Amino acid sequence: WLMPDNMHHQWLLLAACFWVIFMFMVASKFITLTFKDPDGYGARQESLILTAVTKVEEVHVPEEKHWPEEFQPTGKAFSGNLIRQPLVHMERLELLRNVCRDTALRDLSHTAVSKFVLDRIFVCDKHKILFCQTPKVGNTQWKKVLIVLNGAFSSIEEIPENIVHDHEKNGLPRLSSFSDSEIKKRLNLYFKFFIVRDPFERLISAFKDKFVHNPRFEPWYRHEIAPGIIRKYRKNRTETKGLQFEDFVRYLGDPNHRWLDVQFGDHIIHWVTYVELCAPCEITYSVIGHHETLEDDAPYILKAAGIDHLVSYPTIPPGITVYNRTKVERYFSGISKRDIRRLYARFEGDFKLFGYREPDFLLN
Repeated sequence: WLMPDNMHHQWLLLAACFWVIFMFMVASKFITLTFKDPDGYGARQESLILTAVTKVEEVHVPEEKHWPEEFQPTGKAFSGNLIRQPLVHMERLELLRNVCRDTALRDLSHTAVSKFVLDRIFVCDKHKILFCQTPKVGNTQWKKVLIVLNGAFSSIEEIPENIVHDHEKNGLPRLSSFSDSEIKKRLNLYFKFFIVRDPFERLISAFKDKFVHNPRFEPWYRHEIAPGIIRKYRKNRTETKGLQFEDFVRYLGDPNHRWLDVQFGDHIIHWVTYVELCAPCEITYSVIGHHETLEDDAPYILKAAGIDHLVSYPTIPPGITVYNRTKVERYFSGISKRDIRRLYARFEGDFKLFGYREPDFLLN
């Protein structure tokens, strides 16, 4: 009679073992599911990405520059929103920072944050935006966007063309109109952007717009500035034509051009360098748009500035932003290599800072 009792105990022991094994499996499954939780995984991934970005930022931060204290950049463009920027915009900003650090190009990449620069920067306080004007790069349309945002007009279509560049009526304050402390605050905290295009194509556009067509009826370009350039730089004194592109190139490439620039005043903004206009190595810009990719860059800028739900960039006519290599080569075909090289030497900072190739006709 003892044998059945022993078997009973064995069966109880075996059942207890199975119960322990079963509970262990349930607990193991629960632990596995817990660690596979999508939210938990996402949080850990984000932490790893942010750590990696922080390390990249620390590696590439340029040495402190000799800037006035009130204009020290804050690095806002490389803060938490960095991981959400498309790669192309990150690369543009990184290229800019690296070229700014190149001591060999310092004279071509650095400038003082002077009143001339502050005059170029338009302010939208309502949405905390600063826009640096680079003429001949589609700036009229960006001014219209800011005019609407500032509330002077309810839509871009309502803005009369003669109002856009009338800075007493368009409701666009310049950064230079604020006190030093207010300037510093805006430079540190606001979203900042500007647009560039191939430097030589921009010069062709400026020449055609101001000295050939002159659609805005600005007589001083033809009757005051052109004669001043011709007197100084035309080789053939018997030539009676108006300003030729060759004269224009010779003037721009002259290392002593500044004495004429002083006489011409702020009219030179249509052909001075992006460096002189916007001080990109002194001011930490959030985005740099390219005219050649404006169809993509304009919506991105609006979204990055948080205003894409309020206003749209005006329709871009087909082909207007495409780099016209043939046109550039045609305009420079009659210019001496010496004059082209001197011109490039002046604008080399613009080419290097914003990733534009040295023209092929300089390499031949």
